[in-house]
Amino acid sequence: MIPRQDFLDRESPRGVEVYQLTQGELPCSHVYMEAQIFTPDASRLIIHQAATAHGGRRDNPAHQYLLCDLTAGGQLIPLTEEPGAWAPSVSPDGQWMYYFVDTTEPGQGRIELKRVKLDGSWRESILVLDSLIPGTRRKASRLYPLSTISSDGQRLAISAFLGDGRRPSPPFGLLVFDLTKATVNLVLEGPSWCNMHSQYCRSLDPREAHDILIQENHGCVVSHEGKVEQLVGEPGADIHVIRDDGSNFRTMPWGRDGIEHCQGHQCWRGRSTWAITSTTTYWPKEFGREKENQLIEGKARPDVGHLGLKTPGACRNELSRLISQPGFWHFATDISGQYFISDIYQAGKPPAIAIAKLGTPGVDPLLDYTYVCSTKTSYIKESHPHPFLSPDGKLGFFNSDETGLLQAYLIRLPW
Repeated sequence: MIPRQDFLDRESPRGVEVYQLTQGELPCSHVYMEAQIFTPDASRLIIHQAATAHGGRRDNPAHQYLLCDLTAGGQLIPLTEEPGAWAPSVSPDGQWMYYFVDTTEPGQGRIELKRVKLDGSWRESILVLDSLIPGTRRKASRLYPLSTISSDGQRLAISAFLGDGRRPSPPFGLLVFDLTKATVNLVLEGPSWCNMHSQYCRSLDPREAHDILIQENHGCVVSHEGKVEQLVGEPGADIHVIRDDGSNFRTMPWGRDGIEHCQGHQCWRGRSTWAITSTTTYWPKEFGREKENQLIEGKARPDVGHLGLKTPGACRNELSRLISQPGFWHFATDISGQYFISDIYQAGKPPAIAIAKLGTPGVDPLLDYTYVCSTKTSYIKESHPHPFLSPDGKLGFFNSDETGLLQAYLIRLPW
């Protein structure tokens, strides 16, 4: 780890330390902030090289997942070398990294689910999917770059393209892998699921541990080959929760009223059944407020037609209500749901990092909101900071291209 106190300025709180985790001729990045890539003791995490902030390329032989051992000064240990290695998830016990090897094109190719021990002592194949998904007439290809693992470590979910490369309005679907039985089921499909961001609820309750947070991009336009040409239409995306057997479809009370729009960044609040989203809110002139990027927490309600915040019985809380002109984008919480980190955007400045504490769910706004430092990164999508926290909340992480090449960074936080 390279000390980088030059990221701090006169507004940074005392006790903060910044370190650069990666360097070299290849761009390196943290895995997207909602991914489960940390060991539970907060000592090791997964980073990848030859990647942007939004993922690598399956056909790039230099793309690898690396274990970053914070107890050994940030030592980086390669965990994959296969072309097409994709979508990692660390098991809840911190012993394994599950990942896919995706060598597919629309309607053809091979997907292999594998796992490797984090100490590198064992690697094995769990399942190969090179034909129709069992029980369906669909062929999965072009896996989403993020997978998600259940809190009991028994199931893994990921979304995939289901089109054949020829027919219009191709569908996408949610695949759920049973890791103990080495089976896979398609539990949801349709043309509006192009950017699903599936996230298992991290609750340890046996019922809640089957819930998956998913994003539906209504009005998206996708080519025959699965390329997203328009991400979403009006009145915007909405966020749902579904049981991992495809039942109990619910809606999060956010957006779709013509004023509040879900940005597409959301996560569970620690192990609770509350979730948080960021919005782009376009206030009508009579409100006397400018466009804001708010933070709203909420709980899922039975779906009655994709009504977003107008869903009957909506249970929501504006976390950013005490922040003047909030500019929140990407964010995360620790596993307890007590600590919060986000990048914040202000016109003419590089994105900055801010932290806060979370009080009573559904009641309190952000507490002890504190600016930490600038990320010094550019505004381009490939170098988004995408901050997140270690499970214990003591460490923050972000990306920056301030050296001219994207690299991964760590912050020791002041609490």
